[in-house]
Amino acid sequence: MTERRIRRFDAAALYAALDARRALLGLSWNQVAQQLWELSSELNSRRRDHPISPSTLTAMGTKPRTSCQHALFMLRWLDRTPESFLEGATEADPGPALPAAGRDRRLRWSLKLLYATMNEKRLADGLTWSDLATILGCSPNQLTGLRTAKFATGMDLAMRIVQWLDRPAADFVYPARW
Repeated sequence: MTERRIRRFDAAALYAALDARRALLGLSWNQVAQQLWELSSELNSRRRDHPISPSTLTAMGTKPRTSCQHALFMLRWLDRTPESFLEGATEADPGPALPAAGRDRRLRWSLKLLYATMNEKRLADGLTWSDLATILGCSPNQLTGLRTAKFATGMDLAMRIVQWLDRPAADFVYPARW
């Protein structure tokens, strides 16, 4: 059996796509952040959450990384999938669509499901946490920490895990009311 190559999530390409759309629409980064937030306007109004910061977006230009939850805001605005930002992928190679979400919801990763699915396969494959961490290029603590993670992990790690599971990211993303 041939092992699939696990590709990194290209946050620099995500930033470039955001910036290209921003420029095309003639928007400032503040306006982009506002548009991202407005995608879930009913939920945000009800929860009185704080909006995504423009600096969260612009920081990706110099430090190309983002959390898995923040990436979903951006991907939703771009109408793109996480798989379309894997190293070597193109927009024409999108992968399965993310779930639809109305203004009363926002897309969220189910980290508990991601952890449970990963752990089940790890056990079935007879791997230790250290073995799996070596395969995924991270620390064992980053993997075991997903069991109790409340909000997010890095998008690159989330995408490495779904590739190892041979599942689309959409299997672990849902339209949430939080």
